[in-house]
Amino acid sequence: MATTLFVQIRCRPGTAYNVADEIGLREIHSELYSISGDFDLLLKLRVPSGEDIGRYINDNLLNIEGIERTNTIQTYKVFTR
Repeated sequence: MATTLFVQIRCRPGTAYNVADEIGLREIHSELYSISGDFDLLLKLRVPSGEDIGRYINDNLLNIEGIERTNTIQTYKVFTR
């Protein structure tokens, strides 16, 4: 069973669309949203079972040009679908 994560992404000014495009090309997301507030994008992703979450995010997300900061939220239980 995969681990579901939500990653808030802050982009350098003027790069949010480029970052979103690059995430889309990498096909690592379940859902990707433009959001308001302290962050620019909200990414929902599923990390395959047995994968190191930190390494997965580092290798697949954090090397995208334009990402300034992230905040990762790990989920545990689904109450509704």
